[in-house]
Amino acid sequence: MSDHVHDLNAVREATDRLLSALAGLDNAALAGPSRLPGWTRGHVLAHLSRNADALVNVLEGRPMYASSEERDADIERDTPRPLDAQIADLRESTEGFVRTATAPADWSRTVIMRNGVTEKAARIPFRRLMEVELHHVDLGIGYELEDLPDAFTAGEIEFLADRFLDNPAVPAIVVAATDGRRWRTGRADGDPLTVTGPAPALLGWLAGRRDGTGLETGGAPLPVLPAL
Repeated sequence: MSDHVHDLNAVREATDRLLSALAGLDNAALAGPSRLPGWTRGHVLAHLSRNADALVNVLEGRPMYASSEERDADIERDTPRPLDAQIADLRESTEGFVRTATAPADWSRTVIMRNGVTEKAARIPFRRLMEVELHHVDLGIGYELEDLPDAFTAGEIEFLADRFLDNPAVPAIVVAATDGRRWRTGRADGDPLTVTGPAPALLGWLAGRRDGTGLETGGAPLPVLPAL
């Protein structure tokens, strides 16, 4: 069950970690490549700020983005800004999201995300947490999947397993962490393939951040997952 209050507190903590890490960078670092193909670190930060605004739109019943083209244009517009402007924007846009997410609301209602995807309002703080934590890793500035809070890693694996559940392009899979936690995903038919490894490595594979090195499949090929 979603706990939006807990997740919102986690958003605050994750954003504080990211802002503290950004304070050690400089303008040249922002122009360097991130771990996301074709994006600099400036792109990642611009996206994070605009995503906070977009989730405010979702919670207030407006379209998440006016259009895909405008979303992309806003990111390109904000990418070249200097570090102090990026930090200020990330802080202010996050504060705006937190204000909206702490206002009295019906958290059981269904909201509409990008491309018409529906979601429970109570899941929106966790979706923001996903953006902050994974994109902090994507910046390539010393924060790795192994540094993510364990509760987030488990929650994100569950989210991604649910996302791939019943996807005809994904074979039946049991995602098995070495600490004993297990998640089912993929098609319902067929004998499931068990993919075993440390939770951060499993998350990296499911999220498209790692190639699956270190995961065990009993000798079977590791499935190629659809892009998120």
